[in-house]
Amino acid sequence: MAESSSSPAEPSWRTSVPESTATDLENLLGTGMGAAQEQLERNGGFLPFALVVENDGEVRLVAVSPADADSGSDDEFDADAMIGDLTELLRQNREDFRAAAIVCDITLVEEGSDAIHVATEHRDGAAFAAVLPYAANQATREWDFGELAADTNEPAIWVD
Repeated sequence: MAESSSSPAEPSWRTSVPESTATDLENLLGTGMGAAQEQLERNGGFLPFALVVENDGEVRLVAVSPADADSGSDDEFDADAMIGDLTELLRQNREDFRAAAIVCDITLVEEGSDAIHVATEHRDGAAFAAVLPYAANQATREWDFGELAADTNEPAIWVD
């Protein structure tokens, strides 16, 4: 009996949702991770942002401005408030799209690492999230990225 030498099993969430839903969520996940990595490499960081798959299938970026920091500097902003604003904006406009993702920078306390977090959600109720740890490599002045891992995610946009 031969063992399969194919890639690891697909995530269980993928087999539990329609193909079109899985495609939308994977598209948002890949686009979100790529955009966040690009911003890290270009600017050394990124502000929370969202992506949506519009009803016609187009992917669009959604962003909100951070509240002004007390000091007036760009260094301090309330990421949680921005994520709340993004979530509320997506809820208010959810009839205009079929899937959404919120992308933010998080700290993985147990691992002692920063990570890109992408939380996706589909109007049919499916939700999936992933994290990608990263660290600055002082020797090469570039970013080192770890292994992409699944994370838990509760629906926040298509809830009432």
